Amino acid sequence: MREVIFSEKAVIPSAPYSQAIVASGRMLYVSGQGSFDPVTNTFQPGTFREQAERTFRNIELILEAAGASWRNVVKVNVYLANVLDFAELNEVYRQFVPEPYPARTTVQSGLIGQMLIEVDCIAVLPD
Repeated sequence: MREVIFSEKAVIPSAPYSQAIVASGRMLYVSGQGSFDPVTNTFQPGTFREQAERTFRNIELILEAAGASWRNVVKVNVYLANVLDFAELNEVYRQFVPEPYPARTTVQSGLIGQMLIEVDCIAVLPD
């Protein structure tokens, strides 16, 4: 019932979780991603925009490993360290996520260390 999605191009988890899981054949659940360099597997601090762009690119790598893209995403959850970054989030979001936009939840959250953003999503894989 569950298939693990793994990409060596994406950030390799250092905790007990999968990059993504496919359930029921077509539902892809992508784990929360942050501003990590997939080559060095280390956190990359920076401005909110830099962290957000890196985070969305990391999700893109996992989507591609599953044969999907942002066009297949139906739900996005965004966790912000500071809700004042909401407007800038929307600017970065539009760079990666095409219309019609998926359903989305955005909340302020206590994130680990210097993380300013974490994002997870759900996609429906193409036939």
